[in-house]
Amino acid sequence: MADRPAARGVLAEGRDAYRRRGWSEAYDRLSAADARAPLTADDVECLATAAYLSGHEEPAFRAWERACLAFHEEGVTGRAVRCAFWLGLTLALRGGHARAGGWFTRAARILDESGEDCVERGYLLVPGGVQALGTGDFDRARAALTEAERIATRFGDADLAALARLGQGQALIAAGDAARGTALLDEAMVSVTAGEVSPVASGIVYCAVIIACRETFDVHRAAEWTAALSRWCEGQPGLKPYRGQCLVHRSEVMQLRGAWSAALDEVREACAHMADGTDPALGMAQYQRAELLRLRGAFTHAEEAYRQAERWGHPPQPGLALVRLAQGRTADAEAAVRRVAAQAEGDRVRRARILAAYVEIVLAAGDTGGAREAADELGKAADDLGSPYLRAVAAGARGAVLLAERDASGAWEALSAARATWQELRIPYEAARVGVLMAQACALLGDHDTAELELDAARTVFEQLGAAPELARVERLSGRSSKPPLPGGLTAREAQVLRLVAGGATNREVAATLVISEKTVARHLSNMFAKLGVSSRSAATAYAYEHGLVR
Repeated sequence: MADRPAARGVLAEGRDAYRRRGWSEAYDRLSAADARAPLTADDVECLATAAYLSGHEEPAFRAWERACLAFHEEGVTGRAVRCAFWLGLTLALRGGHARAGGWFTRAARILDESGEDCVERGYLLVPGGVQALGTGDFDRARAALTEAERIATRFGDADLAALARLGQGQALIAAGDAARGTALLDEAMVSVTAGEVSPVASGIVYCAVIIACRETFDVHRAAEWTAALSRWCEGQPGLKPYRGQCLVHRSEVMQLRGAWSAALDEVREACAHMADGTDPALGMAQYQRAELLRLRGAFTHAEEAYRQAERWGHPPQPGLALVRLAQGRTADAEAAVRRVAAQAEGDRVRRARILAAYVEIVLAAGDTGGAREAADELGKAADDLGSPYLRAVAAGARGAVLLAERDASGAWEALSAARATWQELRIPYEAARVGVLMAQACALLGDHDTAELELDAARTVFEQLGAAPELARVERLSGRSSKPPLPGGLTAREAQVLRLVAGGATNREVAATLVISEKTVARHLSNMFAKLGVSSRSAATAYAYEHGLVR
């Protein structure tokens, strides 16, 4: 009996945290209360939501199951069906399609037996619409989801309206009507950022919108909604609205915007979240991790990550081919990229992602004609999709081909257009890479002053990003006799810290040796771990020996 007042106190704390949207605290307090005395159906449903939003998926699944059964037993049909729906949808998003299908069927049976006219009938149209979308039956998908939106409007249900508009937008985009489709996606996201939609539905809508933006190469829209949702999340302690594939795409957006360390942190979180291998996006996460490591020149770690990507079902190309090109193994790179480009025939999105690397590699192999054909194909894809991002890729590829053909004036014109778009999209790495090609075009035209200015500007960007391979390329082109750049994009101070750590020094000893604070040492170590793709002092020490920083 003595425990009952304490249990009620813990439960009250959990309910209060839930109302404040303190999801981690709500999960902890409601779980503790449940351990002392079984919760009511209402509280179990809150526990499920708090668990899911704080990243505890399996406990969330169990709680939604309990809530569904409890509501059904109490005769509260709508709530029972709603719990079964969220359970099925979140399971499906994680790849658990069999379990999801079972709960959708259970929900339909509960609703049919009750005969009630309720908004949950609209919710149960969503799985069928999504299934039709997946099989390419876009008309059937739109019909189901349009009816779901009609029901949402009749009952005034913002969650269902957002999900229905999201699905309709996806169907329109898949059918080739990107303009109308993205307008519906934007409308769904407005309801999210305006606070009209529940947090669980908000995360699902955002992640689907980001995936759609990726498929249409709409980088600006993805970045804009990512920033908006980040602001929405700030007032909700412990909120983890993003799941595997969504975390990967957020990392891609961060990478494009030049936040490479944050991008690496995000994709590491994605890999950790999916470590059990049940999420089909694990291979995609490993590939994104490999890309970030490759860009920094950590080729050994990148190659291992590409292998992990392949192990979990994601092709390691064209990233691995670009590693081979950087290693001077041009023939291997060419063979790989030609094979994957041929395999991607008929898949416009996949092929467009390959062709930029294809142009770079076959140009290095001396096949200017093949590179020109690929650049032309990129240009057509850009026109068809109306994507500024893809237009910049195509213009850059065309400029590289013209430069290889020694048409410096034509190259400058194409590359200027590419850089203007990269700058408008705020993608510094690509803008700087194009600037290096523009410097080469200037040199061909005899304008060495402008060439030097272009190289200096590119050097600054690559130094800030830690793009060691591109920085080395700039140094070669500028003819500087300075020491080669440090591996992994390390600064000179970071290299000093790493050498001391590799020698066994503690943070306090490093601080005393370099006359800096221990806090500064810790910050240098954090930056180094992100740049090198390692997570421990021992791994950093191994990297230092592997790359000749200590002997």
